[in-house]
Amino acid sequence: MDSITVLITGAGAPGAAGIIHCLKQDPKLRIVSVDANPLASGQLLSHAFHVVPPASDAAFIPSVLEIAIKEKVQVIMPLVTRELNLFALAKGQFLQAGITVLVSSIESLDISNDKGQLYQYLQSKEIRTPAFRLVNTVKAFQDALSSLGFPERQVCFKPVRSNGSRGFRILETEDRALHRLFNEKPNQTYIQKEEILAILDSGPWPELMVCEYLPGEEYSVDCLVLPNQNPLIIPRRRDRMLQGISTAGTFIEDNDILIYCEQILNTCNLTGNIGIQVKRDITGEALILEINPRVQGSISAALGAGVNLPLLHVQHALGIPVDLGSIQPKWGTRFVRVWKELFYDL
Repeated sequence: MDSITVLITGAGAPGAAGIIHCLKQDPKLRIVSVDANPLASGQLLSHAFHVVPPASDAAFIPSVLEIAIKEKVQVIMPLVTRELNLFALAKGQFLQAGITVLVSSIESLDISNDKGQLYQYLQSKEIRTPAFRLVNTVKAFQDALSSLGFPERQVCFKPVRSNGSRGFRILETEDRALHRLFNEKPNQTYIQKEEILAILDSGPWPELMVCEYLPGEEYSVDCLVLPNQNPLIIPRRRDRMLQGISTAGTFIEDNDILIYCEQILNTCNLTGNIGIQVKRDITGEALILEINPRVQGSISAALGAGVNLPLLHVQHALGIPVDLGSIQPKWGTRFVRVWKELFYDL
């Protein structure tokens, strides 16, 4: 096969380096990356790099399309959540130029990217979720705490539309806060009730989802959904995290998680590389936290378990046969992530 050019967005994202590494496992692939930040680290790992406007700018899609045509791109893999809807709406424009964008339908994205809609939708399909309440006033927030059993039961909250743990907090009682202050390293995940009420009372804020807190093991589940095949589902336990990003983990064949995530994927009509976050509740049952309808930042860890998920998706988009049923991950594989420097001249 002649050289194939793949474009990725979000070249400065934490997971971009790993995803580029996955794609480079096929030496025939040429990688073009783009980012709004001219110093994005991914440019040093790509064959070509371009600066584009942010996704909030109306010029974002036209700019990416122009670059893709100039660079003779065949496939685009978006890495940034806030770009997904834009690409889904413009999918036809790229297709007219012979370019395939790896993104789910706008209808599926609208549900998946709104955690409140997602939980309501799953419950309507009789798929269990954590107990939750949607709130947009301080009084509704306080009522939600009471109905979910706070302070006897731990409660957390997050905006219905966010990513990268932005806006996520766990409510804690004063005695627990005292212990944390003197026995643990600083952690912005926890907040006291009085503090969050004061913040919410200081100005307008986005709709929040207040949920029961799931105290058990957490898993990132990397999935690949292709037409007319059973999805490939690979759970990895998050053994250590830093600011919401996995820094150590273990690939575990857990049948309950495999079945649960397959139900979610079949219900939400998502396609391609999809990430599902699940966590065990107080009884040990794994329940959904959220869906990332794109490649997850630490998806490259699956290389150690013998599976190259981003490359499989690109190969399918190029018309290369991909048999998901023949893929057997190396269960029990563990991984750690380390810092690595890239050097360049100004």
